[in-house]
Amino acid sequence: MNNKPYQRSELIYKNKIEKIKKSNIIIFGLGGVGSVAAESISRNFIKNLTIVDYDIYEVSNLNRQLYSNYDNIGKKKVDVLKENIKKHCKDTNIVARGDKVTDSNIEGFFNINYDYVIDAVDDVKAKLAIIKYCRDNNIPVVSCMGTGNRINPQMLTIDDIFKTFNCPLAKKMRKELKRLGILSLDTVFSKEKPVETVDKKLGSTSFVPGSAGLLLASYVINKIAFEE
Repeated sequence: MNNKPYQRSELIYKNKIEKIKKSNIIIFGLGGVGSVAAESISRNFIKNLTIVDYDIYEVSNLNRQLYSNYDNIGKKKVDVLKENIKKHCKDTNIVARGDKVTDSNIEGFFNINYDYVIDAVDDVKAKLAIIKYCRDNNIPVVSCMGTGNRINPQMLTIDDIFKTFNCPLAKKMRKELKRLGILSLDTVFSKEKPVETVDKKLGSTSFVPGSAGLLLASYVINKIAFEE
C-alpha cells in the first residue's frame, strides 16, 4: 500500500511533485477566495505555507467562507484555517499571521523567500502594498479582483490586469498601478457584469469566490511545477 498523502498528485505531476513539495507560498486574505485557495494549496503538501488575515468570522461569512460555521463565529480566521489544514498537512510548516497589511509593515511578512505570493485581499491599499513589494523584490505574485455581485463562475479567467473589464476593483487598481509604474499583473477576474443590488451593497454567492480561489491555487501550483 502506498501511504504517501500526495500519491494521486504524483500521478499527474510525476517528477515535478518534489518541486511543488519544496515550495514556499504566502496567501494574503482568507475570505471567500483566499480560504479556498489556502485549502487547495495546502493539499499539495508544500514545505511552508503562510496565511495572513486580521479578521474574525462573522455570521455574514457563512454563505461562502471555508470553515465558517456558528462554532467559529468570533474566532480569528488564520487560527481556524491553521488548525484545520494541519489535520491533513501534518508535515507542512504553517505560519498564521493575524496582522493587517500596510505600507509600513509589508516587509515583515517576507522573512523567508517565497516562490509565490497570492493576493486575495479586497482592500486597495493593502493590495498595492503587496504587489509593489513583490515587484520591487522580484517575487512572483498573482492577484484576485472582485468576485462580489457575480453569479456565474464560468466567467472567471486569468489575464493581465490591463486587459480586465466589467470589474470596478480592477479599474481602481489599474489607475493606482499605473501611478506606481507597474504596467502588468497576473490577475483572476470575472468577465461578468456585476449584478445590481437594490441598496448598492456588495452581495456574494458560495460558488464564485470559491471558484476564484481554486483558479488562484491551480495557477500557482502549475507555475511552480512547470516554469523554470
